[in-house]
Amino acid sequence: MENKTHKILSLKYRPNNFNELIGQEVMVETITNSIKLNKLPNAYLLTGIRGIGKTTTARLIARALNCKKNFLKEENCHCNHCEEITNSRHLDVLEIDAASRTGIDDVRELIESSKYNPTSGKYKIIILDEVHMLSKQAFNGLLKTLEEPPDHLKFIFATTEIKKIPVTIISRCQRFDLHRVSINALVKNLQKILDIEKGKVSARALVLIAKAAEGSVRDSLSLLDRALISQSIDEKEIDEKFVRKMLGVADRSKTLNLLKLIFQGEEKKSIDHLREMISEGVQPTNFLNDLLEIIYFIQQNKILGNVDSDLSISESEQEIISSMAKDIDIRTLIVFWQFLLKVMDELSVVSNPILSIEMLIIRLVHLKDIPDYESLVNSIENKNLNDTNPDNNQMIQIKDKKNFINDEDSINKISKDQIKNTIQTKPSLSTETQANLIRSEIKEKVLSFEDLIHLASKKREIQLKYDLEKNVNLIKFLEGKIDISFNQNLDKNFVRNLSTKLVEWTGNRWVITLSKEMGKKTFYETQNIIKKKMLSEEKKGQVYKNIKNVFSDAELLEVKKKD
Repeated sequence: MENKTHKILSLKYRPNNFNELIGQEVMVETITNSIKLNKLPNAYLLTGIRGIGKTTTARLIARALNCKKNFLKEENCHCNHCEEITNSRHLDVLEIDAASRTGIDDVRELIESSKYNPTSGKYKIIILDEVHMLSKQAFNGLLKTLEEPPDHLKFIFATTEIKKIPVTIISRCQRFDLHRVSINALVKNLQKILDIEKGKVSARALVLIAKAAEGSVRDSLSLLDRALISQSIDEKEIDEKFVRKMLGVADRSKTLNLLKLIFQGEEKKSIDHLREMISEGVQPTNFLNDLLEIIYFIQQNKILGNVDSDLSISESEQEIISSMAKDIDIRTLIVFWQFLLKVMDELSVVSNPILSIEMLIIRLVHLKDIPDYESLVNSIENKNLNDTNPDNNQMIQIKDKKNFINDEDSINKISKDQIKNTIQTKPSLSTETQANLIRSEIKEKVLSFEDLIHLASKKREIQLKYDLEKNVNLIKFLEGKIDISFNQNLDKNFVRNLSTKLVEWTGNRWVITLSKEMGKKTFYETQNIIKKKMLSEEKKGQVYKNIKNVFSDAELLEVKKKD
C-alpha cells in the first residue's frame, strides 16, 4: 500500500519567485530593480505581521543574489544554489532563529565566521529571523559590522516587532514593510489553489476564510487546509455554515437578529437568542468582534450610505443594515461601541466569559433607559434647588452650565434688525488709518512667558514650543529680556533660534541669558499641578458625587476654567 505523506498547503505553495508574492508589488519592484542595477544595501530589514511572507522574501533575495543563472528572469530556477537555499542546505546562506540565539556571544561567533569568503556563492548571506529578540548587547555588537561589512557579506533581518529594534540598527538597513493582503487577493489565491487541489469550497466560505486570516497568507492556507481535510471524509462541498462552525463564528443573520431584539428592548428573547448561538459553538471573542463589525457597518451606512466595499456582506444583510441605520441614533452606536470594547478587556480576566457576554446584552437592552447629559444636569439642578442646605458654589456652577447649554437659544433671540444695525454703525476707517493698522499688526506683542508660548504655537514652531513648555525653567521675564536657568535638555541652538524668531515676530532685539540660578518649574509642570488641584477640588463637589451615583464607572478626566 502506497504511503503518501501529506504536505501542508502553506509549504506546498510557498512562492518560488518574486512574481508569486501576493500583495507586495512595491517591495518586489524596489528589490528587483536594486538587484538589476547592482545597488545592493548592506542589510535588508523585512517587517510585517505573521505569515505575510518575510522568511520567504528573505530566501528569494538570497537566491537572487547567489543564483548562477538569471533568477529574476527564470520562472522557477533549479540551479544548485537555488535548490540548496530552498532546502536550507546552502553553506553560504545561514538561517538563524534570533529567538533561540539572543546573546552577545552568539553574535560574536556569527561575526567571526562571516569574515571568511563564501565557499561557492557570490555572497555570504545571514538571515536573522525574529531579530527583535536579540539582547541590547547583541544589537550593539552588530553595529560596526552593519556599518562597514565585508563586500561578500549581506544581512537580511525579519521581524514582527519593528518597534523593539533599536533605531541605530534600523538606520543601517534598507527597510521594507510587508503589508496585509486584502480579502480580494486572498480569495483569488485560495481559489487558484482549490482549482489545483480539486477541492470544493463555496465562494462565501472562501471569503470567511480570507477574512479570518486577517491579511496573513499563511493563515489563510492553514485554514483552507483544515477545511479540505474534513472534506476528504465525505466529499461534500464546504459551505459557509461549515466554515463558521469550524472558526467558531456566528451566522451573521443571527447576530443581526440579536441586535434587532436588543434595540427593541426584548431582554428575555435577546438572552435566549444569545444562548442558542453559544450552544452552536460561537466563541465569545468572535461574537464580540462580529458585533463590533456590524455596528461599524451601520454607522458607515448612516454616514456614507453604503457598505458595498466589504466582500463579507451579502445583499440581504446590506438591506437589514440599511433598515437598522434609519432608526438608530449615532450616539447610541458610539455607546454600544464603547461597551463592547470594555467587555473585550473583561474577557481576559473573568473565569466564565459567557457571564460577561450575557451581562453585556442586558446593559445594551436597558441602554435606552439611561438619561442623556442634559437630562442628568437638569435633574441634579432640581435636586440641589430642593435641598434644604444647598451648596452655593455648586449651585452657581450648575447655573453656569445651563446658561452655557442654552447660550445658542439666547443668540437666536437677537433679531435680524439688531444685527443689521450693529453692522451699519461700525465706523469706517480712512485709507491711511487702515495702512497704519496693517503695519502695526505685522509685529506681535509679547508681554509674558505665556504670550511667547502661544505665539510659538501660532507660528507653528513646534520644536521651539516644546522646549518653552517642557525644558525652560524661567527666572525672570521682561519685555525685551528673558533670564532662564541652564537646562541640559534644551536644544543647543535654542537661544539663537529664539532670539532670531523674536526679532522676526516683534521687530525688536531681545536679550536671552542662561544662568546657573535655580529657575521656576517648567510651564508643563506648573500646568500639571494646577490640573491636579482642579481635579481634586471638583471631585469633592456635589455635582461629581451625584454623577457618580448615576454612572458608577464615570471618571473625571479634565476640568477647564470658563472665561
